[in-house]
Amino acid sequence: METLQNSVAVFFAVVLLVYAWKILNWVWFKPKKLEKCLRKQGFTGNSYRLLFGDLRDLEMMTKEAKLKPIKFSNDIVPRVMSFFHKTIENYGQNAFLWFGPRPQILIMDPDIAREVLSKSYVFQKPPHPMAKLLVQGLLSYETDKWAKHRKLINPAFHTEKLKNMLPAFYLSCGDMLNKWEKIVSSEGSSEVDVWPFLRTLTGDAISRAAFGSNYEEGRKIFELQTEQAVLLMQGRNSVDIPGWRYFPTKTNKRMRKIAKEVESSVMSIIQKRIKAMEAGEASSDDLLGILLESNFTEIQQHGSKFGMSLKEVMEECKLFYLGGQDTTTSLLVWTLILLSKHLDWQTRAREEVLQVFGSGEPNFDKLNRLKIVTMIFHEVLRLYSPVSLIIRMIYKETTIGKLLLPAGVQLIMPTLLLHHDSKIWGDDAKEFKPERFSEGVSKATNGQLSYFPFGWGPRICIGQSFAMLEVKMTLSMILQKYSFEISPSYAHAPYSVLTLQPQYGAQLILRKLKP
Repeated sequence: METLQNSVAVFFAVVLLVYAWKILNWVWFKPKKLEKCLRKQGFTGNSYRLLFGDLRDLEMMTKEAKLKPIKFSNDIVPRVMSFFHKTIENYGQNAFLWFGPRPQILIMDPDIAREVLSKSYVFQKPPHPMAKLLVQGLLSYETDKWAKHRKLINPAFHTEKLKNMLPAFYLSCGDMLNKWEKIVSSEGSSEVDVWPFLRTLTGDAISRAAFGSNYEEGRKIFELQTEQAVLLMQGRNSVDIPGWRYFPTKTNKRMRKIAKEVESSVMSIIQKRIKAMEAGEASSDDLLGILLESNFTEIQQHGSKFGMSLKEVMEECKLFYLGGQDTTTSLLVWTLILLSKHLDWQTRAREEVLQVFGSGEPNFDKLNRLKIVTMIFHEVLRLYSPVSLIIRMIYKETTIGKLLLPAGVQLIMPTLLLHHDSKIWGDDAKEFKPERFSEGVSKATNGQLSYFPFGWGPRICIGQSFAMLEVKMTLSMILQKYSFEISPSYAHAPYSVLTLQPQYGAQLILRKLKP
């Protein structure tokens, strides 16, 4: 009996030692080994600090930056990416920082960024356990599963299909302009915070284009996903302790509740559509219809393992909702703000719109003739990129250029920093100059990968054409009816949630144009 007790005690002691070693290796030995490796290859940064690394500094500087607005300028990096900006100031462009016990390298070389983003099977997105509660789908899948979903979703974004979505954009923008008509005074001008109107517009547009429903049906989904995104971003600035997501904290419980409510709502929409399609009562012109049709055809031809499950379809629909609203809203609001400050470009854009469309309804072919409007959008995307950075993970020792990087290192492509880099764009990098793009993106970047607001390579945003079509339609319709300038009450305060947003809204003075 005593021998058995001794054996059990030894067993538990060994298990305890193994786990103690794993924890020590995770929080200290492995990070210090990675730090030594990075410093040998010429990278510099803060010395590793137990468990938290740079997270406390990052959180403190982010909070401080959000305390007050800044003077109106396009030099927004110190506010939006304060810690990254400070890191480069202190250590130069070959810098690393610590996201808990994991080192992250800042990739400021366009050639290395090109190599990383072109090899999607080698450099993958780092998993975040709680991110699954917000959205999965094409955005988070990797390798073969990503390739399968991309193939099935591609038909929904073909040019001919996108043309069919223009009426949805037109109706949604028309609804917004009707609301403005009631607000803007009989004298012809009023202050309007356009930010909530644009959020409603893009939510309405994605509901109609993706699901054939109006915004009211999707409103609750949008509200819940917005709350989920805020909770997720708060969690991203803390150490990802293994198993912590299972603890019944207030945040964890709320995130799980939101996830269930969103899944239930989206699944209800899908099941209604499947029943309608089976009864021959549903159109397949919207994103959901095209996706279900594409999926059904693939399963029929090649078997169920080549198609999506109903849960996977639901995740892609959640992604439609999130991606279809956030990026376009961000691009539209910063475009209106910048054109409110640069009235000469607003006038040039309006003249082009009136020349191409007159006061009529914009159509697909004519939208693609808007050269000045397109230049403006490219410059807004450069200065106010909706997504500030792209992260990739190294899972095994990998050579990039002349670097040999160990497993466990993350690579950050800081989109906003590269878009504002004077070494790439010149001394006027922070100025609003749409003429940079007068001969296209390739000419503006001299062939370098220094501009990628929608990502780049195999994983470039599948909804890029969808978003650009929607924003061109919206801006054209606004320019046909209104001129606008910045209100004295506007406070310039860009900050990131999932995308770049105006912290205190976007107050503009709208003026009706005479017919």
